[in-house]
Amino acid sequence: MSSSSRKQYYATSSLVIGYALCSSLLAVINKFAITFFNYPGLLTALQYLTSSLSVYLLGKSGFLHHDPFTLPTAKKFLPAAVVFYLAIFTNTNLLRHANVDTFIVFRSLTPLLVAVADTLFRSQPRPSRLTFFSLFVILAGAVGYVANDSAFTLTAYSWALGYLVTITTEMVYIKHMVSSLDLNTWGFVLYNNLLSLMIAPVFWFLTGEHTEVFTAVNANGGNVFEPVAFFAVALSCVFGFLISFFGFAARQAISATAFTVTGVVNKFLTVVINVVIWDKHATPVGLVCLLVTICGGVGYQQSVTGAKKQTNGPSHNNKVDDELNPGKGDTNV
Repeated sequence: MSSSSRKQYYATSSLVIGYALCSSLLAVINKFAITFFNYPGLLTALQYLTSSLSVYLLGKSGFLHHDPFTLPTAKKFLPAAVVFYLAIFTNTNLLRHANVDTFIVFRSLTPLLVAVADTLFRSQPRPSRLTFFSLFVILAGAVGYVANDSAFTLTAYSWALGYLVTITTEMVYIKHMVSSLDLNTWGFVLYNNLLSLMIAPVFWFLTGEHTEVFTAVNANGGNVFEPVAFFAVALSCVFGFLISFFGFAARQAISATAFTVTGVVNKFLTVVINVVIWDKHATPVGLVCLLVTICGGVGYQQSVTGAKKQTNGPSHNNKVDDELNPGKGDTNV
């Protein structure tokens, strides 16, 4: 192996390892953050602030290139940002009221609804038999998980259903948005996070969270952060941005199939980490159902990847799919 090949190998390996660590830890870190800092609206706003400010500063420093923020483009992008904000908002509230395993199960259900929505609203062909079978496995695992969830609460599953609807809408709508707006990846991340940051105060007042924050500030002598809460929030903000970087860079460095396999492995790592570090996880039967759901997701990814190869041939010209979610979805959703 030549010196340049060795450097390329180590660089690619570092990017993949960085993405795997960030992706597998992020859901657990967000659960950790919302446990000690029980203000989902403020938590997500801090994450948006960190990501948008980091992209802006790194762009100014020349480390990355992003599209300039302009009012006409922002107006066109605003509906997508609203849907994105709702997806993150329901996601954070789901983690607030349920464990990480419940989040993974409902996150894994999204291909089923996206496939239906694509067929009904975007005139996409019906799923193949293998895809349909994989979606059925996902659904069966999810139903089994819900049936064996000892921590079932109406509040948690209400947020779970809200998250499922919003994340499915976001995935389908963002496909349209990415294809209609000529934004590069970091421009997409900047618009998503900056517009979401502008939307956040509206939800603070609609949900009454601002009164909770002001009460906590007055009760703690002007300090809303306990040391553990500060560490948890800072960690979630840092990892939220890091996964934007590693997700984007890893997509550029490895094939789509390798990236998908890495994402599946990350889910297994998340389950293992969540079981090892604390008791906020599902029962053994629930974990088995969760693994069935993830395996269904593996089959689904293999079936759609094979279909794309047959359709597109050797060119692999899938700009929309490759740039759809290089850090946005991987970060917080």
